[in-house]
Order: sequence, then structure tokens, then C-alpha cells
Amino acid sequence: MKKIDIFNHIWPKPFFDRLIDHIGTMTDITLRSGAVPMMTDLDRRFEVMDMFGEDYCQVLSLASPPFEKMVGPDAALELSRIGSDSMAELCRKYPERFPTFIGTAPMSNPDACVDECRRAIEDLGAAGMQIFTNVAGDPLDLEKYAPFFEYMAKAGKPVWMHPARGANFPDYLNEKQSEYEIWWTFGWPYETSAAMARMVFSRFFDRFEGLRVITHHAGGMIPYFEGRVGPGWDQMGARTTDKDLAAVRKSLKRPHLEYFKEFYADTATFGSRKAIEHAIEFFGEDRVLFASDAPFDPEGGPMYIRDTIRIIEEMDISDALRRKIFQDNAVDLLGLKL
Repeated sequence: MKKIDIFNHIWPKPFFDRLIDHIGTMTDITLRSGAVPMMTDLDRRFEVMDMFGEDYCQVLSLASPPFEKMVGPDAALELSRIGSDSMAELCRKYPERFPTFIGTAPMSNPDACVDECRRAIEDLGAAGMQIFTNVAGDPLDLEKYAPFFEYMAKAGKPVWMHPARGANFPDYLNEKQSEYEIWWTFGWPYETSAAMARMVFSRFFDRFEGLRVITHHAGGMIPYFEGRVGPGWDQMGARTTDKDLAAVRKSLKRPHLEYFKEFYADTATFGSRKAIEHAIEFFGEDRVLFASDAPFDPEGGPMYIRDTIRIIEEMDISDALRRKIFQDNAVDLLGLKL
């Protein structure tokens, strides 16, 4: 049985070098990412991976922040191309370690986005594309982003959705910025949940038949707030007088809670067993996939991999379900040939 880590992050050297050319001095989250050796040092990545045996492998993806936070639309397209080319080359060189990769969609360049996604998937062999929960503050359900989701649904490839929010999003209306990194600890799960809700109520799963979206960090807040999401939203419109929100809910072909269960979730929960258990209970056995979020742990790589593997191995679940989480769900969803 393989242990296929479907959401961890890398900055390949050609990508990292070009990123530095564009942004110069790194700050905040880019500084943090660049300071982790495993992000840019392939030898260190191999050392960490070897700690978990030859059955452990990684599906590569670029790290946040989103391109649009750092560069303009043209440079976003350039970085997307370099990132996909670089990760595809790593997969060709080390197929046992890296069975596939995830391209990053240049969403801030809508005119070129679909063509680049098509190139990454159809020419380079990407398993799917990574997006973020907003595009420079735009919600994902704006019509200008619809061609991306339409293409991904028709291509039959999953979308990996990574949260994005910075300190400039304040905790309170009358403040200028978030304090104590609340923007990350609570803001990122909220971002994921809000993006999921916008997709559901904008009828993404009705419009884009076959669309598959993998949510980072076990589905954000959704599994834990099933009561508010389900029965709570059954009363959508009762709290609002300036819009007919009841009509929004009634326009869905199925009960809204069913759509939330159509998302996939990963196990990147920073060592929380309960979060993984909730994800399995909510999304189902076929929609939860092993991921570590390496290398962003206090040890710079090994800790989240080690803790997540240990939790899954110690959970009171069947061996068949364990195999699904570690390997089979990824094989089925990503179309892998091991």
C-alpha cells in the first residue's frame, strides 16, 4: 500500500528563482515559506521523505500565497507555466517519489487561464489544478471565472482549493488588520467554508456536472457545523429582508446539504484526530484523502507527515478504509497508475 500525500508544497528551483526576480525581498508568508529548507532544497525533501519508507510519495503543488498577491496577470501566467513545467520535470525524473503534480491556475488572468490549465493537464500530465478561496478579494462564483470551472468539469480533473487570507483582513470591523495571526488560525477555515457555500448556492454542482473539488484541511468548518449548514440553512431567507434568499435555496435541484457532501477533503489537520474523524463522517469514506501539508510544521517537514500517518494508522477503522484514505481514493480520483 502506498501512502500518497496529495497536498504538500514545494517551490522548485526554476520557479523560486523567477519568483525572487519578480518580488525581490520576501516578507510575511513568502518569507516563511522560503525559509523552510524542504521547500527549495530537493536533497532535504528526499531526506524527509525517506523517513517514511519507500511507500510514501508526494503529489506536488506550489505553496501559497496566490500569484495575484505578488504579481500582475502576465507574471501570474508566467509563474504558473514555470511552476507546472518544473514540477512535471520532477515527476519525470523521480516517478516513484512524485507520481504526479498539481498545476496552479492563473485565475487573475482569465483570458489565458483555461489555455494554461489545458496545457498543464493535457500536455504535462497534471492531475488537476490548484486555486485559492478568493482571487485578489473576488469570490470564485463571479461569472468571469466560470470558464475555468467548466473546463475542469469537462476534463474530469479535480480542483484543489487552498485557503487564502492575510493580516489585512481584520478581526473586527473597526480595526485595520488581524491580530495574533487570527487571520490564519480561524480565517483560513472560514475562507474555505465561505468558498464552499458560494459554490453550492451559486449552483456550481448543477451547472458544472462532474466538478470535483478537494478542500484543504478537512473541509474547513463545514463538518463541525453540519447542524448550522443543514437544518440551520433550511431557514435561509428568514433573517434577510432585502433579498429573496428562500428562492436561492429552492432553485437547487437537491437539498443544499447534499451538495456540501459532494466536496472532497484531505487529512491535513495539524495532528487533529477528531478533525479527520469528522471529515470521514461528513464527506464519506470515498471522499477523504491522505495529505500532510508538509513542510509547514515546527520541524520543517517531518512532523505533520509523521503525526498524520500515526493518527490514520491508529484510528479505529477497517483496514479497507485505511487503504482508501492512504491510497485508493487518490488513485481513483487522480487517475493514478502505480
